[in-house]
Parts: sequence; C-alpha cells; structure tokens
Amino acid sequence: MLMLRGELIDYSACAVGFATSVTTSFVSPDSFNELFQTFRKYAAVRVCLKMTSRAGLRPGGTNGSEFKYKERVSVPQYQMSVPMKSEVRKLNLVHFLLWLLVAAQVTVSHFNLVSHDIVSMPYQWEYPYLLSLLPLFCSALSLPKNNISYLVLSMISAGLFSVAPLIYGGMEMFPVAQQLYRHGKAYRFIFGFSAVTVMYLIMVVAVQVHGWQLYYMKKLLDSWFDSTQEKKKK
Repeated sequence: MLMLRGELIDYSACAVGFATSVTTSFVSPDSFNELFQTFRKYAAVRVCLKMTSRAGLRPGGTNGSEFKYKERVSVPQYQMSVPMKSEVRKLNLVHFLLWLLVAAQVTVSHFNLVSHDIVSMPYQWEYPYLLSLLPLFCSALSLPKNNISYLVLSMISAGLFSVAPLIYGGMEMFPVAQQLYRHGKAYRFIFGFSAVTVMYLIMVVAVQVHGWQLYYMKKLLDSWFDSTQEKKKK
C-alpha cells in the first residue's frame, strides 16, 4: 500500500495488471529492467485514474451547486426569525409577571387573605385580563416548531383577552383617577398606595408589552409564511 495525497494506492491491483501485461507482451522474461519499468508505468496510470476520478460524474443535486439557492432562501428568514423569537420570549416573560400581579390581587381579595384596607377589591377589567394566559400559552407553543396555527390563535386571543380588557379598564378607572387628581381622594388602596395609581402603572407597562408582542408576532408570521411558500414551490 502507498499513501498519496490522502489516497491509498493498492499495489496488489497493479500487480494483477502487471502480470496480465507480462503474459500478453513479447518482452523476454530475462529483461527484468524492462519489466520493472512496465510495472511502474502501469502503477502510475492507476494513480492518475484514482486522482482524476474525483472530478468525475456525480449524482444530480449532490455537487453543491444548489447550495447558493438554499442559502439565499433560508438564511435571511433564519436571521430574522431567531432574534424575533428571542424578543417574543422576553415579552412573554414580562407578560407573565404582569399576569401574576393581577392574579395575586384577585386571589388575595376574593379569599380574604388580608384586609380590604390593605389590598382592595379588583376592578372589573382584571377578571377578563386573567384569560390573557391563553394567548401567552399559545405563543409559547408556537415558537419551538414555527407553528403558524398557534401563532395566529395567540394574536387573535391577545386582542380579545389582553388588549380589550386594558381598553375597558382605562375607561373604567378614568373617573376614579380624575377624582383623585382633582380632589386628592382615594377609596381603594394597595399596601398604602392608591389602587387606581398602581393599576394604571401596570396598564401602561401592559399596553407596551402587548403592543410589541403583536408587532413581533406579526413579523414572525410573515417570515414563517414566506418560508412555507418557498417549500411548497420546491
């Protein structure tokens, strides 16, 4: 065996060819020099054939010529999808923390765990907002496998159970906030702070979180839809 440029040259195969050439040639067996030169030439031919076979015919589609097209199609969508998924996950985490705050107030008030003077009764908008856990759950399910159905369901339910309760809550609490601003009177408290002030602060954060959630989910939906259309064309 001989190693040449990473190729193993099998001299046993060369020897077979050499023996064939000896038996079919008119060279005298006593001319060893000539026979040896014939053997070397035969081996050199086999080396050349081995080296040139790399550039031979390949099965269609396996020579890498289609890579540029695949790269052009998949890489931009991949580059868009990954950072947007990361942003959606961060926003989902903040959404869950806001949900926990609202759920804690509702639970503590209804089960009378503390006095209502410490934690007041919840406003009406807080009850439907508890259902915003549904779009959060659908969004989390859609991200690992780029599931378009779950993402669309998350966007629709976010409008119904996240955004709509906040709009209603803003209108519900506006007269109370107006009274607090004009007369400095508050009737509901959360740990000594005006309940309407605390809940408005939560609402301001929640509006921004849900707005960015919908924005990034829409971008993700467009990216996944384009990717699905490209696969169908193939």
